[in-house]
Amino acid sequence: MDHRGDIAALTVREGQVAERIAWGASQKEVADDLGISRYTVDNILRKIYEKLHIGKINELSAWWFCTTFGISFDLSPLKRTIGALGLVAVFVVGEVNQDWQFCRYRAERVRMERIIRIKE
Repeated sequence: MDHRGDIAALTVREGQVAERIAWGASQKEVADDLGISRYTVDNILRKIYEKLHIGKINELSAWWFCTTFGISFDLSPLKRTIGALGLVAVFVVGEVNQDWQFCRYRAERVRMERIIRIKE
């Protein structure tokens, strides 16, 4: 059941789009990063899906990580679970490593509301 191609089957631009999408970027972020329109990104994604015989972004992410890191698609359930946990760990570390911005901004917004209420 090896219906998935390897990374060499994609053009350079398709590889760039696939990588950014796999790491969780939105189509708009990919377009801004590569200096192309969002519609071009959408067309490139359709071509990628066609070439790889997939239909969802999460399938593209799984394909990209497995292909890039040499993880076999024919793994036992235990090995797949361990691999998935490893990828989740990488994702969580990346999210936590962003200087806790998601917590800091929320706290600042609450403080601003309190200051405004006191002045009124």
